[in-house]
Amino acid sequence: MSTGDFEIFDDTSCVLGEGALWHPERAELFWFDILGRRLHAPGRHWAFEDMPSCAGWIDRDRLLVATNTALVILDIETGAQERLCDFDSANPVTRSNDGRADPHGGFYVSTMGIDTEPGAGALYRYYRGELRQVRSGMTIPNAICFPPEGGFFHYSDTPTGMIMRQRTDEAGWPVGEAEVFVDCKRSGHNPDGAVIDAEGMLWNAQWGSSRVAGYDRDGREIAALDCPTAPQLTCPAFGGEDMKTMFVTSATAGLSEAEIADAPDSGRTFRTRAAAPGQKEHRVIL
Repeated sequence: MSTGDFEIFDDTSCVLGEGALWHPERAELFWFDILGRRLHAPGRHWAFEDMPSCAGWIDRDRLLVATNTALVILDIETGAQERLCDFDSANPVTRSNDGRADPHGGFYVSTMGIDTEPGAGALYRYYRGELRQVRSGMTIPNAICFPPEGGFFHYSDTPTGMIMRQRTDEAGWPVGEAEVFVDCKRSGHNPDGAVIDAEGMLWNAQWGSSRVAGYDRDGREIAALDCPTAPQLTCPAFGGEDMKTMFVTSATAGLSEAEIADAPDSGRTFRTRAAAPGQKEHRVIL
Protein backbone atom coordinates (compact mmCIF):
# COMPACT_ATOMS: atom_id res chain seq x y z
CA MET A 1 0.00 0.00 0.00
CA SER A 2 1.34 3.42 -0.96
CA THR A 3 1.65 6.14 1.70
CA GLY A 4 2.87 9.21 -0.16
CA ASP A 5 6.48 8.68 -1.24
CA PHE A 6 6.62 5.49 0.86
CA GLU A 7 4.91 2.11 0.88
CA ILE A 8 4.54 -0.28 3.80
CA PHE A 9 7.44 -2.73 4.03
CA ASP A 10 6.26 -4.50 7.19
CA ASP A 11 2.97 -3.95 9.03
CA THR A 12 4.28 -4.93 12.48
CA SER A 13 3.18 -2.04 14.70
CA CYS A 14 5.89 -0.64 16.97
CA VAL A 15 5.31 1.62 19.94
CA LEU A 16 8.71 3.18 19.29
CA GLY A 17 10.25 1.79 16.11
CA GLU A 18 13.95 2.66 15.84
CA GLY A 19 17.42 1.50 14.87
CA ALA A 20 16.81 0.31 11.30
CA LEU A 21 19.83 -1.70 10.11
CA TRP A 22 20.41 -3.46 6.78
CA HIS A 23 22.78 -6.38 7.35
CA PRO A 24 25.02 -6.46 4.24
CA GLU A 25 26.01 -10.13 4.55
CA ARG A 26 22.51 -11.44 5.29
CA ALA A 27 20.72 -8.98 2.96
CA GLU A 28 18.13 -8.56 5.70
CA LEU A 29 16.57 -5.59 7.52
CA PHE A 30 16.50 -5.46 11.31
CA TRP A 31 14.73 -2.85 13.44
CA PHE A 32 13.72 -2.33 17.07
CA ASP A 33 10.67 -1.50 19.10
CA ILE A 34 12.38 0.13 22.08
CA LEU A 35 9.36 0.30 24.37
CA GLY A 36 8.10 -3.07 23.14
CA ARG A 37 11.52 -4.53 24.04
CA ARG A 38 11.84 -6.42 20.78
CA LEU A 39 14.06 -6.71 17.74
CA HIS A 40 12.24 -7.37 14.47
CA ALA A 41 13.08 -8.75 11.04
CA PRO A 42 10.53 -9.82 8.42
CA GLY A 43 8.72 -12.81 9.91
CA ARG A 44 10.98 -13.02 13.00
CA HIS A 45 11.19 -11.38 16.40
CA TRP A 46 13.58 -11.44 19.37
CA ALA A 47 12.46 -10.47 22.91
CA PHE A 48 14.70 -8.59 25.37
CA GLU A 49 14.42 -8.18 29.12
CA ASP A 50 15.80 -4.65 28.80
CA MET A 51 15.00 -1.95 26.24
CA PRO A 52 17.04 -2.43 23.03
CA SER A 53 17.33 0.47 20.60
CA CYS A 54 20.08 0.04 17.98
CA ALA A 55 22.68 -2.37 16.67
CA GLY A 56 25.78 -2.86 14.57
CA TRP A 57 26.70 -6.08 12.78
CA ILE A 58 29.70 -8.09 13.98
CA ASP A 59 29.55 -10.93 11.46
CA ARG A 60 26.91 -12.89 9.58
CA ASP A 61 25.27 -14.32 12.69
CA ARG A 62 25.96 -11.75 15.43
CA LEU A 63 24.76 -8.24 16.22
CA LEU A 64 26.04 -5.82 18.86
CA VAL A 65 22.86 -4.50 20.50
CA ALA A 66 22.60 -1.51 22.85
CA THR A 67 20.05 -1.68 25.68
CA ASN A 68 19.38 0.48 28.74
CA THR A 69 21.92 -1.50 30.80
CA ALA A 70 24.48 -3.13 28.52
CA LEU A 71 26.01 -3.71 25.13
CA VAL A 72 24.88 -7.22 24.24
CA ILE A 73 26.06 -9.69 21.60
CA LEU A 74 22.99 -11.32 20.01
CA ASP A 75 23.26 -14.59 18.11
CA ILE A 76 20.69 -14.10 15.36
CA GLU A 77 20.15 -17.79 14.74
CA THR A 78 19.90 -19.08 18.31
CA GLY A 79 18.65 -15.94 20.05
CA ALA A 80 21.37 -16.28 22.71
CA GLN A 81 22.41 -13.00 24.34
CA GLU A 82 25.88 -12.41 25.81
CA ARG A 83 26.61 -9.30 27.87
CA LEU A 84 29.69 -7.60 26.41
CA CYS A 85 29.93 -4.69 28.85
CA ASP A 86 27.80 -2.52 31.10
CA PHE A 87 26.31 0.53 29.44
CA ASP A 88 25.21 3.27 31.87
CA SER A 89 23.79 0.42 33.98
CA ALA A 90 24.17 2.33 37.27
CA ASN A 91 21.84 5.07 36.02
CA PRO A 92 18.18 3.98 36.30
CA VAL A 93 17.00 7.17 34.62
CA THR A 94 18.41 6.46 31.15
CA ARG A 95 18.09 4.06 28.22
CA SER A 96 19.99 3.69 24.96
CA ASN A 97 18.73 5.51 21.89
CA ASP A 98 20.44 6.10 18.55
CA GLY A 99 23.60 4.30 17.42
CA ARG A 100 25.62 3.26 14.37
CA ALA A 101 28.95 1.59 13.55
CA ASP A 102 31.67 3.89 12.28
CA PRO A 103 34.23 3.40 9.46
CA HIS A 104 36.94 2.35 11.96
CA GLY A 105 34.94 -0.54 13.40
CA GLY A 106 33.77 1.45 16.41
CA PHE A 107 30.18 1.88 17.55
CA TYR A 108 28.78 5.29 18.45
CA VAL A 109 25.74 4.99 20.71
CA SER A 110 23.69 7.40 22.80
CA THR A 111 21.59 7.47 25.95
CA MET A 112 18.60 9.59 26.94
CA GLY A 113 16.24 9.87 29.89
CA ILE A 114 13.47 7.26 29.87
CA ASP A 115 11.05 10.10 30.56
CA THR A 116 13.05 12.55 28.39
CA GLU A 117 14.69 14.17 31.41
CA PRO A 118 16.58 17.27 30.15
CA GLY A 119 20.33 16.79 29.97
CA ALA A 120 20.25 13.19 31.24
CA GLY A 121 21.65 11.69 28.04
CA ALA A 122 25.11 11.32 26.59
CA LEU A 123 27.04 10.11 23.57
CA TYR A 124 29.45 7.18 23.81
CA ARG A 125 31.81 5.26 21.58
CA TYR A 126 32.75 1.60 21.90
CA TYR A 127 36.03 0.84 20.16
CA ARG A 128 38.01 -2.42 20.36
CA GLY A 129 37.11 -3.20 23.97
CA GLU A 130 36.87 0.35 25.32
CA LEU A 131 33.60 2.19 26.03
CA ARG A 132 34.15 5.92 26.44
CA GLN A 133 31.73 8.81 26.95
CA VAL A 134 32.47 11.52 24.39
CA ARG A 135 29.68 14.03 25.12
CA SER A 136 27.35 14.60 28.08
CA GLY A 137 24.37 16.80 29.00
CA MET A 138 22.23 15.76 26.03
CA THR A 139 18.47 15.24 26.07
CA ILE A 140 17.56 13.14 22.98
CA PRO A 141 20.76 12.29 21.06
CA ASN A 142 20.02 11.23 17.50
CA ALA A 143 21.16 11.35 13.86
CA ILE A 144 24.47 9.50 14.30
CA CYS A 145 25.86 8.93 10.79
CA PHE A 146 29.08 9.01 8.79
CA PRO A 147 29.99 10.47 5.37
CA PRO A 148 31.57 8.15 2.78
CA GLU A 149 34.89 10.01 2.76
CA GLY A 150 35.31 9.72 6.55
CA GLY A 151 37.00 12.32 8.74
CA PHE A 152 33.95 13.38 10.74
CA PHE A 153 30.50 12.30 11.89
CA HIS A 154 27.09 13.84 12.49
CA TYR A 155 24.77 13.78 15.47
CA SER A 156 21.87 15.76 16.89
CA ASP A 157 20.26 16.58 20.21
CA THR A 158 16.68 16.63 18.94
CA PRO A 159 15.27 19.44 21.16
CA THR A 160 17.96 21.84 19.88
CA GLY A 161 16.77 21.35 16.30
CA MET A 162 20.39 21.18 15.14
CA ILE A 163 22.26 18.47 13.23
CA MET A 164 25.93 18.84 14.13
CA ARG A 165 29.17 17.92 12.38
CA GLN A 166 32.16 16.73 14.43
CA ARG A 167 35.67 16.00 13.18
CA THR A 168 37.37 12.73 14.11
CA ASP A 169 40.99 11.65 14.41
CA GLU A 170 42.75 8.75 12.67
CA ALA A 171 41.21 6.25 15.10
CA GLY A 172 37.71 7.72 14.82
CA TRP A 173 37.57 9.60 18.14
CA PRO A 174 36.01 13.11 18.17
CA VAL A 175 38.41 16.07 18.05
CA GLY A 176 37.87 19.82 18.23
CA GLU A 177 34.50 21.50 18.52
CA ALA A 178 31.30 20.44 16.78
CA GLU A 179 29.71 22.84 14.31
CA VAL A 180 26.14 23.28 13.12
CA PHE A 181 25.53 21.43 9.85
CA VAL A 182 21.73 21.86 9.55
CA ASP A 183 19.45 24.15 11.55
CA CYS A 184 16.11 22.29 11.42
CA LYS A 185 14.55 24.62 13.96
CA ARG A 186 14.25 27.36 11.34
CA SER A 187 11.89 25.17 9.34
CA GLY A 188 10.09 23.78 12.39
CA HIS A 189 11.36 20.19 12.21
CA ASN A 190 12.72 17.84 14.86
CA PRO A 191 15.76 15.79 13.73
CA ASP A 192 15.59 12.09 14.58
CA GLY A 193 17.63 9.24 13.04
CA ALA A 194 19.80 9.85 9.98
CA VAL A 195 21.91 8.05 7.41
CA ILE A 196 24.22 9.26 4.63
CA ASP A 197 24.08 7.80 1.12
CA ALA A 198 27.05 6.91 -1.09
CA GLU A 199 27.02 10.36 -2.72
CA GLY A 200 27.22 12.17 0.63
CA MET A 201 23.60 13.27 1.05
CA LEU A 202 22.35 13.12 4.61
CA TRP A 203 18.80 11.76 5.02
CA ASN A 204 17.08 12.70 8.27
CA ALA A 205 13.80 11.34 9.65
CA GLN A 206 11.95 14.20 11.31
CA TRP A 207 9.75 13.42 14.31
CA GLY A 208 6.27 14.85 14.01
CA SER A 209 6.69 16.03 10.42
CA SER A 210 5.75 12.91 8.39
CA ARG A 211 8.90 13.19 6.31
CA VAL A 212 12.51 12.29 5.65
CA ALA A 213 14.55 15.27 4.43
CA GLY A 214 17.69 15.15 2.29
CA TYR A 215 20.60 17.59 2.83
CA ASP A 216 23.59 18.04 0.54
CA ARG A 217 27.21 18.29 1.66
CA ASP A 218 26.71 21.98 2.49
CA GLY A 219 23.69 21.28 4.70
CA ARG A 220 21.14 22.61 2.21
CA GLU A 221 17.79 20.85 2.05
CA ILE A 222 17.31 19.67 -1.53
CA ALA A 223 14.77 16.85 -1.13
CA ALA A 224 11.95 15.69 1.13
CA LEU A 225 10.03 12.39 1.09
CA ASP A 226 6.55 12.40 2.62
CA CYS A 227 4.71 9.74 4.63
CA PRO A 228 1.39 11.40 5.57
CA THR A 229 -0.08 8.35 7.34
CA ALA A 230 2.74 8.20 9.92
CA PRO A 231 3.83 11.53 11.44
CA GLN A 232 6.50 10.13 13.75
CA LEU A 233 9.20 8.77 11.43
CA THR A 234 12.29 7.79 13.38
CA CYS A 235 15.19 6.14 11.52
CA PRO A 236 16.11 5.58 7.85
CA ALA A 237 18.39 2.87 6.47
CA PHE A 238 19.52 1.93 2.97
CA GLY A 239 19.43 -1.63 1.72
CA GLY A 240 18.21 -3.96 -1.01
CA GLU A 241 20.21 -5.69 -3.74
CA ASP A 242 21.40 -2.39 -5.23
CA MET A 243 21.33 -0.42 -1.93
CA LYS A 244 18.74 1.94 -3.45
CA THR A 245 15.87 1.01 -1.15
CA MET A 246 15.36 3.39 1.75
CA PHE A 247 13.62 1.88 4.76
CA VAL A 248 12.27 3.97 7.62
CA THR A 249 10.81 3.10 11.01
CA SER A 250 8.04 4.94 12.85
CA ALA A 251 6.29 5.17 16.23
CA THR A 252 2.91 5.45 17.92
CA ALA A 253 4.38 6.66 21.23
CA GLY A 254 2.79 9.90 22.38
CA LEU A 255 -0.06 9.82 19.88
CA SER A 256 -3.66 9.91 21.09
CA GLU A 257 -6.26 7.45 19.81
CA ALA A 258 -7.67 10.21 17.59
CA GLU A 259 -4.23 10.99 16.16
CA ILE A 260 -3.59 7.32 15.43
CA ALA A 261 -6.97 7.11 13.69
CA ASP A 262 -5.88 10.00 11.48
CA ALA A 263 -2.46 8.38 10.89
CA PRO A 264 -3.29 4.64 10.82
CA ASP A 265 0.12 3.46 9.61
CA SER A 266 1.97 4.91 12.59
CA GLY A 267 4.38 2.36 14.08
CA ARG A 268 4.90 0.48 10.83
CA THR A 269 8.11 0.22 8.79
CA PHE A 270 8.20 1.72 5.29
CA ARG A 271 10.30 1.69 2.13
CA THR A 272 10.84 3.76 -0.98
CA ARG A 273 13.22 3.81 -3.94
CA ALA A 274 16.11 6.25 -3.74
CA ALA A 275 17.94 8.03 -6.55
CA ALA A 276 21.39 7.18 -5.13
CA PRO A 277 22.55 4.03 -3.36
CA GLY A 278 23.29 4.00 0.33
CA GLN A 279 26.55 3.02 1.97
CA LYS A 280 26.90 -0.48 3.32
CA GLU A 281 26.83 -0.45 7.11
CA HIS A 282 30.26 -0.74 8.71
CA ARG A 283 31.18 -3.82 10.72
CA VAL A 284 31.74 -3.54 14.49
CA ILE A 285 35.16 -4.86 15.52
CA LEU A 286 35.08 -6.23 19.05
